[in-house]
Amino acid sequence: MTAAARRLVLASASPARLGLLRQAGLAPEVIVSGVDEDALTAPTPAELALVLGEAKAAAVAARPEAAGALVIGCDSVLELDGEALGKPADAEEATARWKSMRGRSGILQTGHCVIDTATGRRASATASTTVRFGEPTDAEIAAYVASGEPLHVAGAFTLDGRSAPFVDGIDGDAGNVIGLSLPLLRRLLAELGTPITDLWV
Repeated sequence: MTAAARRLVLASASPARLGLLRQAGLAPEVIVSGVDEDALTAPTPAELALVLGEAKAAAVAARPEAAGALVIGCDSVLELDGEALGKPADAEEATARWKSMRGRSGILQTGHCVIDTATGRRASATASTTVRFGEPTDAEIAAYVASGEPLHVAGAFTLDGRSAPFVDGIDGDAGNVIGLSLPLLRRLLAELGTPITDLWV
């Protein structure tokens, strides 16, 4: 099998991650991992993001339908005051989260894991991007929470949606905040002997 023919599998239901990969010239299949994210723990938010990303990749890599593929697993958490914040449980939590974040900075941590199911080799790392939140009013926060968007994203915000006007800026990779760091993915694939350009379609 040539490198160009390698299948790429994304172990995530995230449309944002899929979109980033497609924009970069890749055409991954999607196989959702089904990992229970609440069952996993780690000492720090960065380590938790990595543990979650590795668990997702491993769960999908073990499936027969992923045989021979390169499997990418990712998971993101927002680190604020040393705590790892994932998707808010409900609208009330999303509202409280935004009120605590406004005017402050957090670190979006995304764990990445690539497993080559043909060789059993894996490469993983966490990408970190500092996010500077603006100061939306209570009314703006209420309207945003009512849209439903923050309930589906880590940290209750995203750069590529309705909350973009409430983020003053970032320091680091924007793609990482959206869900996947393409520069880090390139390095992990290279560790496994696959140039990302061999996966372009």
